[in-house]
Amino acid sequence: MATFLDDDFLLENEAARRMFQAANAMPIFDWHCHLSPKEIYENTPPVDLARLWLGGDHYKWRAMRFCGVREDCITGGVPGKEKFFALAGCLPKLIGNPLYHWCHLELRRYFGIQETLGPQTAEQVWQKSLRAIQNGGFTPQELIQTSGVVALCTTDDPAERLDYHKALQMQALPFRVLPAFRPDKALAIEQEGFLPWLEQLAALCGHSIGSFEALTHSLLERMDAFDALGCRASDHGYGYIPFAPAPAEAIEAGFRARLRGEALRCDQAEQYRYALLQALAAGYAKRGWVMELHIGALRNNSAAMLRRLGPDCGCDSIDDAPLARPLSRFLNALEERGTLPKTILFNLNPKDSAVLVALLGNFQGGEPAGKLQYGPAWWFLDHIDGMRTHLRTLGNLGALGVFIGMATDSRSFLSYPRHEYFRRIFCGFCGDLVERGLYPYDAAALEQLARDVALRNAAHYFGL
Repeated sequence: MATFLDDDFLLENEAARRMFQAANAMPIFDWHCHLSPKEIYENTPPVDLARLWLGGDHYKWRAMRFCGVREDCITGGVPGKEKFFALAGCLPKLIGNPLYHWCHLELRRYFGIQETLGPQTAEQVWQKSLRAIQNGGFTPQELIQTSGVVALCTTDDPAERLDYHKALQMQALPFRVLPAFRPDKALAIEQEGFLPWLEQLAALCGHSIGSFEALTHSLLERMDAFDALGCRASDHGYGYIPFAPAPAEAIEAGFRARLRGEALRCDQAEQYRYALLQALAAGYAKRGWVMELHIGALRNNSAAMLRRLGPDCGCDSIDDAPLARPLSRFLNALEERGTLPKTILFNLNPKDSAVLVALLGNFQGGEPAGKLQYGPAWWFLDHIDGMRTHLRTLGNLGALGVFIGMATDSRSFLSYPRHEYFRRIFCGFCGDLVERGLYPYDAAALEQLARDVALRNAAHYFGL
């Protein structure tokens, strides 16, 4: 019987172990995360482990709700220690959940705590973690550095001033913090917050936005501001890609109607979104950016929780809408215009894995290798089975050797052991192929493959 989280965790043969040794020696490029540039700049040390773990982690919130924990012990105003004890009471019930592994990897890698966390050990773990935090080394910048991160990309709205990114770049940090362009609010034309957001963007750009043309011009201006700060990517979390071409006059008429406060028909909103995505993609391609498309999220399912806590509170799930035909037509239209940027498709529904990998193969070729990427197993697929299925599908239908590897997609400064988790799963997957005689045992080639997927492919792809 294997020992929990031993040195060979998820590594079942010599090939896997050699690959992991090579992969885990590589630094981390976290090319997609939700860390706060403000928190990184202010660099305030945490009060305790509850703040680090439960301050904004909807994965943990969701698991705690599954276990029947009261909401005030999750996101409410009860003391941090009480929240921590509530989480500790849930952990033994999370057998099979990646949170169980993530939490214990974080306890070991950052705090040196070997105990298994549960109700009986909660006080001991709490005291050990508290002493470690009080001894120092747990500010955001220290955690990023000690995790071996050489660069990370945050997610930033075009209407944000980027002052914290500017300030961070004035500091002599041993890692880079780069913005990523996230224009979801620009696409959500039917939402109540669209017009206030538009006013914010107009104020930042210093001119009115009274037409669709003026909006696209303003967003391109903001792209230039992002680009000046080293931006390498855009990030879209809208959930699906529409295909709704329409004459420019119709797009303009719909936009002006929305400015007057009128509600748009569904087809008008889709036409607007499609036109704006086309314009944005052209801007990304011109600047050599990567376009990240997060597909398949069904967001804000609980209206009550949305009113109480806002978005991103653990009440999103997997959508099952058809996606192949509109996405194919969208990508084809970009290719026909010569404006198809480097693109990463993140998939949330396992039914669509083979669909998307096969679709990406239609638009490959040239530099860089793997111009269109199947993004790492994401969110509800970010676990052992999901990652192995992802790797198997990409191996079966694509080119696993050009895969750009892991991104945390996290709001937590303790999330970097997820890179180790991925690297172990990847090396274990490849080692299994070698063990079964499906790939030759060439130590040097396997180690090179591990280094490429751990870091080098992504660094080249993003032009780091």
